[in-house]
Amino acid sequence: MLVKKTGAVKRIRRKDKKNIPYGVAHIQSTFNNTIVTITDQQGNTISWGSAGGMGFKGSRKSTPFAAQITASNVAKAAQEHGVAKVDVLVKGIGSGRETAVRSLQAAGLEIGSVTDITPVPHNGCRPRKRRRV
Repeated sequence: MLVKKTGAVKRIRRKDKKNIPYGVAHIQSTFNNTIVTITDQQGNTISWGSAGGMGFKGSRKSTPFAAQITASNVAKAAQEHGVAKVDVLVKGIGSGRETAVRSLQAAGLEIGSVTDITPVPHNGCRPRKRRRV
C-alpha cells in the first residue's frame, strides 16, 4: 500500500529592509577568530559575520585576510539596509584588528571614529601560564 507523505510547507521569511543611515561597527578580534557586528545606535544588530562563518577553518580564521573578507561581507549586508556611516569599536588583541577597519572603509562605509574598548584588568584574575615553545 502506497501512502503519500505530505510535508509541511516551510515559509521563508524575508528580512525587512531597514533604513538606518548611521550605525556602530563592533569588531572583536581574538587570537583565534574575528567577529564583526554592525548595529544601530541602540545596539540592535543589522548584520554580522565571523571568519569561521565565512568558511575559514582552524588557524586560517585568525589571519588578517579572513578578517578582511569578513568585514567586507558584513559591510555589504549593512549597506543594503541603508547604513552609510559607522563608528568603529574595536575589542581584543588579535591580528585582524586594523585589517577589518580598513576593509570596512574600502567597502564604502564612512568611518566617523575608531575607539579601542579592549577590557584591561586592574590586576584581577590570574593570567594563563606562559607558553614555552
